[in-house]
Amino acid sequence: MTETNSVQAAPPRLRLGRITEARHLGLLVALALLAVVGLVTRPENFATSSNLVSILALAATIGVITVGMTFVIIGGGIDLSVGAIMALASVWATTLATQSYGPWVMALCAILVGTGAGLVNGFLVAYGRMVPFIVTLAMLVAARGLAQRMSDRRTQLIQPDNSAIVELSTTRWLGLPLLVYIFAVVVVVGWIVLNRTTFGRRTYAVGGNPEAARLAGIDVRRHTMLLYALSGLCCGIAAILIMARTTTGSSTHGDLYELDAIAAVIIGGTLLTGGRGTIIGSILGLLIFTVITNLFILNGLNTSDQLIAKGLIIVIAVLLQRREGVPKHNLRT
Repeated sequence: MTETNSVQAAPPRLRLGRITEARHLGLLVALALLAVVGLVTRPENFATSSNLVSILALAATIGVITVGMTFVIIGGGIDLSVGAIMALASVWATTLATQSYGPWVMALCAILVGTGAGLVNGFLVAYGRMVPFIVTLAMLVAARGLAQRMSDRRTQLIQPDNSAIVELSTTRWLGLPLLVYIFAVVVVVGWIVLNRTTFGRRTYAVGGNPEAARLAGIDVRRHTMLLYALSGLCCGIAAILIMARTTTGSSTHGDLYELDAIAAVIIGGTLLTGGRGTIIGSILGLLIFTVITNLFILNGLNTSDQLIAKGLIIVIAVLLQRREGVPKHNLRT
């Protein structure tokens, strides 16, 4: 009987693995097709080293946020406040008072502000038993408003004495700016945490079946709070990267970044209901969105058309998830 049960239990895991592999392959094919479109429509601009570096630099900032978003959605939540938290962290880190302490304190301030805002989100969701959509929507509005109040709606420039932050964007190693390597490190660490640690296993368990996770001895509320804190931490790191790219802190930073991050995670195969997803899939989804944005810019297409295209892609991705008909599991793939 035991052998029969184990045989019967095997197909769902194998099926999930095949679906994930097929999705990753499909994303790579989509990236290749977009590259072909770029080479056909703008051969003189698309394949240049400067344009490829530009794509990676843009992907780096949103990509760090996407890593945090992947954890939250796999854990059964959602975070609409990531762009606003990043903006708040960038403004707080570039006030004259903070800048007077030097670049290291500025970076630490951005990380602490982002993590703190994420903890507030997590506490209200986990212990206040509030709906994640409502909590993070409120944080989106509040963080953006606080950023505007602190900066008086003005762009705050990074002082010359703190050029070490700007050098993350200007200094290159092997042809790539340092911020791309920071993004790569975040991705690698995120992958290891999600796939090789107890925290990652608990994330899948909480997202797949919170009640079963609780009965298995997992503190679901504490883990949920930590997931949002992790998302906030990623927002703080992203704030450092966007300060390096723009040499400013601004309340307008990160506008609609939550759209790109959530879309990248969904396209990458993470279930909106939680319990399944991969870091690799999310990053591939992010690269697709970044290349699409780049193609629109190179071809002089309207920004509103970009949003329409992204909206359609999100709808198609969700419909494909429903068509797969995969039940919720806390299995890693």
